[in-house]
Amino acid sequence: MTKKTTKKPDTTSKKRQNKPDTEKKKVTRNEEKAVTEQTDEVITEEPEVKEKSNEEIIKELQDKYIRLSAEFDNYRKRTLKEKIDLTKLAGEEILLKLLPVMDDFDRASQTIDEVTDCSAMKEGVDLIHNKFRDFLNSSGIKEINALNQKFDTNLHEAITKIPAPSRKLKGKIVDVIEKGYYLHDKVIRYSKVVIGE
Repeated sequence: MTKKTTKKPDTTSKKRQNKPDTEKKKVTRNEEKAVTEQTDEVITEEPEVKEKSNEEIIKELQDKYIRLSAEFDNYRKRTLKEKIDLTKLAGEEILLKLLPVMDDFDRASQTIDEVTDCSAMKEGVDLIHNKFRDFLNSSGIKEINALNQKFDTNLHEAITKIPAPSRKLKGKIVDVIEKGYYLHDKVIRYSKVVIGE
């Protein structure tokens, strides 16, 4: 009879095969533990890093705010100084244009005692007057025409009322006591007038 031989499974080889698997599992478990411990350490360290970075960010923003505030303050002071200088220089320019008129008045006052001809003196004063009027016109100052015009509170200031010399002058300006002036299109001085009623 033939014997059936059954092969017994080789358990030693399986044991050998299983042994490395368990070792691998142990190694991977150890590695996982090490990785999780490292990530835990990293996670626990990160909030400290974030707090430091937040503090740094706050310090940077405060520094930027202080610098921006200082720059704005310097800008404000600089523009204020420029405005003051501009008004000073504008006044200086006007005064420089007035100096020739003043020189003419000085010359006229020096010669007033020596002049025997009144017509020559009148002619000199008229020249000074015209020169001064030209200066005012070039500076943008114009005279407000008021005589025989209808009274306008936006341009005129009534000093008194008198009976009108004619019917046409009722409610109109009969006399101008002090002339009014525009600077460009703005009234800088109202005409002081007498109104006929």
